[in-house]
Amino acid sequence: MNTNPYKHYFPIFTKHPDLVYLDSSASSLKPQVVLDKMNEYYTEYGVNIHRGVYSLSYQATEAYEAARGNIASFIGAKAHEVVFTGNATESLNMIATMLGRNLTSKDAVLTTQLEHHSSLLPWQRMIHEKGIRLDYVPLTASGRITVENVKSAITSETKILAITYVSNVLGYITPLKEIIQFAHEHNILVVVDAAQAIAHLPIDVKDLDCDFLAFSGHKMFGPTGVGVLYGKESLLKTCSPVEVGGDMNDDVDLYEMVVRPIPYRFEAGTPMIAEVLGLSQAVDFIRSITYPAIMAHEKELLTYLHDKLKGIPHLTIYNSTADIAILSFNFNGIHPHDAATLFDTRHIALRAGYHCSQLVARFFHCYGSLRASFHIYNTKDDIDQLICAIKETLEFFKSYLED
Repeated sequence: MNTNPYKHYFPIFTKHPDLVYLDSSASSLKPQVVLDKMNEYYTEYGVNIHRGVYSLSYQATEAYEAARGNIASFIGAKAHEVVFTGNATESLNMIATMLGRNLTSKDAVLTTQLEHHSSLLPWQRMIHEKGIRLDYVPLTASGRITVENVKSAITSETKILAITYVSNVLGYITPLKEIIQFAHEHNILVVVDAAQAIAHLPIDVKDLDCDFLAFSGHKMFGPTGVGVLYGKESLLKTCSPVEVGGDMNDDVDLYEMVVRPIPYRFEAGTPMIAEVLGLSQAVDFIRSITYPAIMAHEKELLTYLHDKLKGIPHLTIYNSTADIAILSFNFNGIHPHDAATLFDTRHIALRAGYHCSQLVARFFHCYGSLRASFHIYNTKDDIDQLICAIKETLEFFKSYLED
């Protein structure tokens, strides 16, 4: 049995001691400190913010805004550059809607086939709503985004680049900094989907110089139901809110309203208070573990995994050079959903299907894939059990396998 210095932080393993959780790219598990912080809000001062003129409301407001500042500093942003949303999908839809108001049929948006649907579909919608052109960066044979291919795809009509930081299917890290610099030289705004990156890599939005960046709390040990939209102050100030209603205005007349300063103009209605506090606690949890320790642990697991996979027949591995601890693969001739059911009988939780990134499957000419994704609570024992399940699946489906 391999020891793991992190697994004890996650109470789910007390309830499910046999669980081999290999679906962290979909949603990470939650440490006890995050659950405790959310419970603290609900049990000690669970009231609304920004509205009440009583002590508990002041306490809740102070905690909420302190969380904003903590999360902002975590990514190198100013507090008022951080907008809280329901998830990365909402963040990316919001920014596409706000920026799309200024696009015309003469404009193009550049993106990639590696995008999660949340990064892609809002811009597809702009084809029909605004008549824009949607262009794609050519990928390498292995499915990577390169600086050179981004440069080759930019045209004089390109106004926005919507791009992933880390592929949720292949675990490739995009060389963003050089790409963003080149895009800005051509007056192109860059919108970054960092939903996968934030759980594995330190992010400094000022160093990257991205214009907008989005991520979800639930992939970085935080709760579901909360996401972040970062935007440069100068750009957010030019954006009109997508949603209007309670607490996003300073004044309302019969026919007009005056919106509040950023970020509050973008946060209509009662926000996800407990979730924001939980996300701030998740940020502190990552700080305590440190990104170098996370990356070292993942690298060790990934190296061990690929050593164990050597010589196993009838497998197609799509990302043998992944930068993040993700394995995407198929059994030749077997549908990934069929294979996944066998893994579940061994208490192995992994993803099967398109992973909300169907263009990746189209790129590799497959009907989805199996995806095993790892994090700090995983061990070499987990990998050993995965390898055993792979071999058992090969034996079970041996009459259907293709070379």
